[in-house]
Amino acid sequence: MRYLAANTAKEAAEALAAEAGTARVLAGGTDVLVQLKSGMVEPDLIVDIKRIPGMRDITTEDGGYRIGAAVSGAELGEHEGVCEMWPGVAEGFQLIGSTQVQGRATMTGNLCNGSPAADAVPPLVAASATARIVGPKGERDCPIADIPSGPGKTTLKKGEIVTSIFLPARPDRASDAYLRFIPRTEMDIAVASAGVSLELNPDGTVKTARIALGAVAPTVILAEDAAKLLVGTKLDDATLAKMAKACESVCRPIDDKRGTVEYRTKTAGTLAKRAALIAYARAGGSK
Repeated sequence: MRYLAANTAKEAAEALAAEAGTARVLAGGTDVLVQLKSGMVEPDLIVDIKRIPGMRDITTEDGGYRIGAAVSGAELGEHEGVCEMWPGVAEGFQLIGSTQVQGRATMTGNLCNGSPAADAVPPLVAASATARIVGPKGERDCPIADIPSGPGKTTLKKGEIVTSIFLPARPDRASDAYLRFIPRTEMDIAVASAGVSLELNPDGTVKTARIALGAVAPTVILAEDAAKLLVGTKLDDATLAKMAKACESVCRPIDDKRGTVEYRTKTAGTLAKRAALIAYARAGGSK
């Protein structure tokens, strides 16, 4: 196995593209090192991206924030601007692992690992976040929702790496929330999860809404029809009940030892309803 500490994104992309065997990117390492130790993967090349300029930075851009691919959960959690503008994104990322893991884990790594139960991904999808990707053919931006393609799989092409994630600007009367259900009290994988982002009108009604569901399909589901039901309302009980049912209707979960299809489906709708209420209150709404 060879190790490369890349100094530029271009160098990293070219090395990954040229590798005929198995290659892995190392940012925080909380996924890839576990895979190495368990024998799940034996890469011919590991490319470390932490030394690339900008990978550890959180910068303002167009009123929003660009988060480098090697920014840890601990670093993001200490950034007042991101936590104030996108609290749901921050809390989803910070649910990953223990305090020790948070010192290393990266949001980009959680995305690129391709887990349907990834905690960072539903709130990013609800936030309309985008990823900046560098590859052999140059640079491109891609919606976060379009990157996971199935369990352990992404749409990234050979040689491509995510260098940053961009969270867009938002008005004052807007916020988000993320909730998950796990069998234990901490450090477990979601049985179901939901991220909700809302923008409110001056009268307190919902102007725009996005709902993303996790762990109930091979990839995160953007529940567009469910979100449309919230627009123009103040999240009355009848609307929330309809929204929860609409969320349940798009779920495609599996049966496993942590939850049945029926249980995961019902839980996803309930979590979406609760997350919507939290996001609404954070945005300045009152019932």
